[in-house]
Amino acid sequence: MHNTAPHRVVQWTTGNIGKSAVAAIAANPHLELVGCYAWSADKVGRDVGELAGISPLGVTATDDVEALLALKPDVVVYNPMWIDVDDLVRILEAGVNVVASASFITGHNLGDERRARLAEACLRGGSTLFGSGVSPGFAEMLAIVAGTACDRIDKITIAESADTTLYDSPDTERPVGFGAAIDDPALAPMAANGTAVFAEAVALVADALGIELDDISCVSEYAQTTEDLPMASWTIPAGHVAGVFASWQGRVNGKTVIDINVRWKKGQTLEPDWKLDGDGWKITIDGRPTVTMNVGFLPPQDMIENATSIEDFFVLGHIMTAMPPIHAIPAVVAAAPGIATYTDLPLPMPRGVVPTG
Repeated sequence: MHNTAPHRVVQWTTGNIGKSAVAAIAANPHLELVGCYAWSADKVGRDVGELAGISPLGVTATDDVEALLALKPDVVVYNPMWIDVDDLVRILEAGVNVVASASFITGHNLGDERRARLAEACLRGGSTLFGSGVSPGFAEMLAIVAGTACDRIDKITIAESADTTLYDSPDTERPVGFGAAIDDPALAPMAANGTAVFAEAVALVADALGIELDDISCVSEYAQTTEDLPMASWTIPAGHVAGVFASWQGRVNGKTVIDINVRWKKGQTLEPDWKLDGDGWKITIDGRPTVTMNVGFLPPQDMIENATSIEDFFVLGHIMTAMPPIHAIPAVVAAAPGIATYTDLPLPMPRGVVPTG
């Protein structure tokens, strides 16, 4: 494996996650960036390194899908915010594997018909589609690995908590309920709709445990801000949602055996005043033994020394989202055709990321 030719990679989009993916691919001796898809016209014709904020790479972004597929890449690193089934079918049918960060774990949220189109495209092309990210994705892999210490598992809980005051993305935050009036009758289903990919994460953990769930459902709670809460690009008025809790639960015989939940809050004026254990996840495997794991993320020393503002640290979230799919590339390229999850692949290895210079 160490002596094989590097995997040929096409990068799909260069948003925040895509930029971190480009930088990681360019730095990894096991990967070769051969092409890049540009979604917006103003990026077409520009050097991909320039788009990613690094040195030029000699690869030009294009919106010509046929030209990219003609490069015969081993894999597309697919980083749009949402899945485009037509694009993916085209890529997979052409025999090109895909690793994605675009709200995709098992694909069941797409509905049976759209998921079947992807699965059939994989079979026609002899290709594999894999989705991950930091959460969901990487967090579930950690929980699954932790469970291998037990001879009995009663319940697996992955609890994510984050103060998102400095995270400024109304396009992704409004759909889960942020900014809605606390008494808005439409609020109840918003957290479930906006965090629906976590239902796929519950299904992934159930598959790892080898159990059939009776149902997967979402329980949500909200907190309001008691004062206007200004952020960089928008303001949440007093009496509107500035805290969202969504718990996706997988049940067997009326008992919750998997609970994957997120608690996100903004500002210091919440009612009720939720206390967080700090940003990150608490993973608990209730069983024999009960395994507990606290997972946090900190910037490296060189990043702390060179940072000029708090925004400089946001790239850590982009890196953490981009890297789990990228580290899965060798396993995905070697996998049988079809939609694959962590339960189908060998444990990914973090290869090509130790600086040797």
